[in-house]
Amino acid sequence: MKKRWYDRDATVSLAVSLIQNTSPNIQRTCADMIISKAQDMGVSLEHGIVDAIGYVMLRWYDANEKLSTAFEYLRQSDDDLKKDIALEIIAFLEKAETKDEVL
Repeated sequence: MKKRWYDRDATVSLAVSLIQNTSPNIQRTCADMIISKAQDMGVSLEHGIVDAIGYVMLRWYDANEKLSTAFEYLRQSDDDLKKDIALEIIAFLEKAETKDEVL
């Protein structure tokens, strides 16, 4: 069975799963967090890669352009940064859930 890129690390996989199961508003906030952190750490997407992804719509997150872009930043991050971003997302989502906030 072929593993998805985010299934190679349990923490990253959990973060992606939690994002998938939250509201569209919180998904957008998570996407902004991922993009910001990845860019701050020097990750840049290859020119045209988001366009090259082409919205084939094979993955659940491709329906949301911002989330698709965020996950491409995450995918291209090194393993340590992926885990760091995943931990931040998990903490954010736990806090949002316990406060019962709708962002």
